[in-house]
Amino acid sequence: MTFQLEPYCGNAPAPEALMADWNFDPILLSAIALVALWTWRRAMAEDRVGQCALFMGLCVLAFVSPLCAFSSALFSARAFHHIVLVSLAAPLGWRFFFGSSVTLDRFPSMAAFVVHTVMVWLWHLPLPYAWALSSNFAYWAMEIPLLLSALWLWREILYPRRASGSALAICGGTILQMTMLGAFLTLTPHPLFSPHFLTTDLYGLTPLEDQQLAGLLMWVPASLPYVAAFLLRIGQTIKTSSRDKAVDVPQNV
Repeated sequence: MTFQLEPYCGNAPAPEALMADWNFDPILLSAIALVALWTWRRAMAEDRVGQCALFMGLCVLAFVSPLCAFSSALFSARAFHHIVLVSLAAPLGWRFFFGSSVTLDRFPSMAAFVVHTVMVWLWHLPLPYAWALSSNFAYWAMEIPLLLSALWLWREILYPRRASGSALAICGGTILQMTMLGAFLTLTPHPLFSPHFLTTDLYGLTPLEDQQLAGLLMWVPASLPYVAAFLLRIGQTIKTSSRDKAVDVPQNV
């Protein structure tokens, strides 16, 4: 099955034109402005202005900067684009969207892991990926659920009210599934993503080399924030355990 490609970020730009290819879609810019106002209000209340600014900066990098156009040329650029959203922006932004959600408290942490894993694998399979580049609607049908599922996942990993055991389990599971997807893309002996069969030559790569580079990015760099979060939760658990033990020790009179 093939799709008529009309990617949201436009056709693959020539390397010499890449840095001038910014996305000034007025609907996108309006949406970013509204999200910025929403998150900024929450950030001011929680004294997290710097965190909010960094989150919004990463969103601009992903959707407004030339990275958007670059991802039309290379699958590896698309992988990096998704890493920016899922592994970098989401751990900064979850608090502003889902931090006080009573509704999400009713779901087990594993639900976030399952939903996010499905989103990551679905949109990095050849057929759904090709469909996502066929229209503006399809593009946002990929990007919005992927980002929302990542925000939910990072809430479950970092939210202090969630049990450390659950946070460590889904964090470790996410590292494993990202590693498996990266290995799959890196070790598959033939290119899978038809939208990039004719666009990688512009950047001196074959479609297979481009796919392998994407796999390596997802295999190692994309997992590093989860490794850091895993170690952070272990450290918090040890600290809490030590403090509780100190409280339980009877004091000498």
